[in-house]
Amino acid sequence: MEIREPALRREDMLILKDDNFERRHVCIITGAGTGIGRATAVAAAANNLLVAGLDINEEAAEETAAIARELGGEMVFIRTDLTKDNDIEGAVAKAAALGTIKYLANIAGIQHINSIEDFPMEKYDLMQRIMLRAPFYLSKLAIPHMKKSAGGTGVIGNMASIHAHITTMNKPVYNITKFGLRALAQSISAEGGGNIRAFTVSTGFVKTPLALNQIPSQAAQRGITPEAVVTDVMMGKSRVKEMMSPVEVANLFIFGFSRYAKYLVGGDLLFDGGVVLTY
Repeated sequence: MEIREPALRREDMLILKDDNFERRHVCIITGAGTGIGRATAVAAAANNLLVAGLDINEEAAEETAAIARELGGEMVFIRTDLTKDNDIEGAVAKAAALGTIKYLANIAGIQHINSIEDFPMEKYDLMQRIMLRAPFYLSKLAIPHMKKSAGGTGVIGNMASIHAHITTMNKPVYNITKFGLRALAQSISAEGGGNIRAFTVSTGFVKTPLALNQIPSQAAQRGITPEAVVTDVMMGKSRVKEMMSPVEVANLFIFGFSRYAKYLVGGDLLFDGGVVLTY
């Protein structure tokens, strides 16, 4: 079993024919430096969209841009601190200067594990700003550009989680923000008249640095192999015992953005190996 983050390869990416998938159309993606954000940025670029990649980590995001170029696409890095309104406003303005904003993927996120009674409020505020307020504000700023684009259409995708369906102990703020992202997608869709639509993607564990870095310590603490951590602990409730790869999640965003998903209006793409529905 491979338990490292796989390389991004074009042959693993969903490439779709869509008249709106063209270089003059901009796709804003947060968290573009690593993991799911990186994979989605590269996949969107491979689908001929001009990607505006937002991240606070310049080195990592520039590496993403290089991968996109290697695969024949283009990503422009815009350094953005999602906790700062000025940065968010500047990022959307810079993205709009590149072309016509048609798509937005709210992917950036962090985790903090603690009980409600011990949860630091400064960490609560940070997670809320990055994972819920920033997606709301980016959507607020991007929607007017989408309405003025060809056909007046646009799509916003939010990275949710199984924790947007079920909650687990000691992840209260993560649970709250992921439920909130589903509500945001539904709210955008309620106001969008079918032209501006939004959706969420809900997965379990994905082979990202955030998840993979937990495996060695979990194995040591439990006295089991890293492989057993994946199959028995992380994927214990899943009927599929292998973690998703970032590009598999990216492909869901590409599908959700495309003409093939025109009836995905406020809905959620639950790809979790059966955790939620076969618990």
